[in-house]
Amino acid sequence: MVQPDVLFKSLSKAIGLAAITVILLWLLYKVSAVLLLFLFAMVLVLVINAPVSWLENKGMKRGWACLLVFGCIFLMFGVLGWLVIPRVHEQLQALLYNLPNYIRSLSVNISYWVEEYPQLSKEIREEGYSVTQLMPSPSNLITKISNYSLSLFGFIFLSIIFICIVIYSVAKPKPLLHTYFTLFPAAKREKAEAALTHTSVMLTGWIRANLIGGSIEAVATTIFLTIMDVPGAWVWGAIALFAELIPNIGFYIMSVPPTLLALSVSPMTAFWVFIFFLVLSEIMASIIMPRLIASTMDLHPVSTLFMLLVMGSAFGLIGALLTVPVTAIIKAYFSAFRNGDEAEAAHIDDRINKVLYHTNK
Repeated sequence: MVQPDVLFKSLSKAIGLAAITVILLWLLYKVSAVLLLFLFAMVLVLVINAPVSWLENKGMKRGWACLLVFGCIFLMFGVLGWLVIPRVHEQLQALLYNLPNYIRSLSVNISYWVEEYPQLSKEIREEGYSVTQLMPSPSNLITKISNYSLSLFGFIFLSIIFICIVIYSVAKPKPLLHTYFTLFPAAKREKAEAALTHTSVMLTGWIRANLIGGSIEAVATTIFLTIMDVPGAWVWGAIALFAELIPNIGFYIMSVPPTLLALSVSPMTAFWVFIFFLVLSEIMASIIMPRLIASTMDLHPVSTLFMLLVMGSAFGLIGALLTVPVTAIIKAYFSAFRNGDEAEAAHIDDRINKVLYHTNK
């Protein structure tokens, strides 16, 4: 028979552990945005560390290497902001101001396609006008956007902290790495080293491929849409620059809105815009991106789509942008720490064939 004092102590311990667990989960929920920001900072640290370490291996002191790399990064963003942001801002304002007219033209053009079906054509026209009426006026829309300017100070504050975390982590990485390795038992530190190295290689390849590929798509999109007189060409080019960061659905994000907007200009314009994005996607997916990524990334589309749903649902746009880094981290650590039998691993392909083709070979 269990003694009452023993039962009381066990029950008290269980309640205490449950309370601590609930408090920790609540705390994690409250600081989830901070943890996500820190994860994003660590991803950038691993990426920026690659050129800094390369310069350090060439004989340059790490401080000067950091200064050179960060100087190039800030210079690139400065030039980009000076050349691109004013045009994007100007065209974005024009798009917002004329959006009701674009929707009205779009509904009219679509109704012409279905004019053989009078009832459907009438409904499309009515729906187009109702959407226009439901939308806020351009002045109200701009006013609502300007109301968010109060949060600009908070954004600047977080940005300063974020940049400081990245700079200090790249400039002095050894204390952080020392803390990282002490989190693992001595027997597991070799695997921890392999996992972090693999993660760094994957993320460096990913960011390099997306920067080059996104730049190609942005320039091509801006030039083509400008030639075709599609409104907001610089806006769609800026979206194309970052669309590749969202796996698998980035093509739709950068192609569907300008195609619909081109349809408000004319059906033929929309047709050529659609063909352009189709050809661009095929060239990028079949020729350019595989050469850029090479063997650094080996993520299955299903795994990235699943993580996209999870990260997007949990953290919104920032979570969607971090889908590939998080998937790469999970894969790197799973590959390093899985404890499978080598003899069994050699027969995995045979087991896969049996499942797929129902063979007994």
